[in-house]
Amino acid sequence: MDDRLTNAQRRRLERFGAAEAVDIHCHCLPGLDDGPATAEEAVALCRALAEDGFTTVVATPHQLGRYDRRNGGPVVRAAVEGLNATLVAENVPLKVVPGADVRLDERIIPLLAAGEVLTVGGGSHILLELPHETYIEPLGMIRLLAGRGLRAVVTHPERHDAVRRRPELVLPWLAAGAMLQLTAGSLLGDFGRGAEDAAWRWLAAGSATVVATDSHDTERRPPCMTKAIAEVERRLGADVAKAVCVDNPLRVLRGRPQDAADAAAAGAAPKRRAWGSGVSRGA
Repeated sequence: MDDRLTNAQRRRLERFGAAEAVDIHCHCLPGLDDGPATAEEAVALCRALAEDGFTTVVATPHQLGRYDRRNGGPVVRAAVEGLNATLVAENVPLKVVPGADVRLDERIIPLLAAGEVLTVGGGSHILLELPHETYIEPLGMIRLLAGRGLRAVVTHPERHDAVRRRPELVLPWLAAGAMLQLTAGSLLGDFGRGAEDAAWRWLAAGSATVVATDSHDTERRPPCMTKAIAEVERRLGADVAKAVCVDNPLRVLRGRPQDAADAAAAGAAPKRRAWGSGVSRGA
């Protein structure tokens, strides 16, 4: 084990027998979106991630939407390379890999082919964000991506009003192979009662199988995975916490099947809601 690791990182890896502790959704690159504005702020956020137990973070600046063409693939990769160099110089034991929080857009497929839109670590999963201000059905894009060997990870659906009010909307997404990624802060009530209730419903049903921080800074939107893991353990058990907070994020990064999702769904079975039964295969 690397001698530079923080105590929190060592505890996470040893406790869960993990090779890496991965956050698949974080806005940690300086000056690209609504994350840190400066290199100093980016380093502070990365240090906080390490203190929250992470050894690897996927940098996921917003792509498309109001950031259309501003954060293309080459820009993001260069920013990741620069941040990694800075972290080595600042002795922050955290590895950053490129990715993006991609707003639903009809141009995603050609932009992926052009290298402008990024997948998670260059692998077979892509973070897909719905527009906040309205509801646009993502099923067609989920199927298009699946047809090209890519698995959509729909980010923070619990924070989208329309989806939260109609939770059955996610069922066709899951059947088409998508995954649901919850925000750690939602499980702790940081985004309001509605988001909290929806997050726990999907998690208990086995429908949501990945938790990430979606952190932006050290004050307003800091990483809080350690607290989230403790709360998932308290409510749903250690096996579910390990699957959704440790094992599955690593599998997403490595582009592997979500084998541990079955364990998560099985562990949560006694608390399933009627509308969520039978969807764990899409987790």
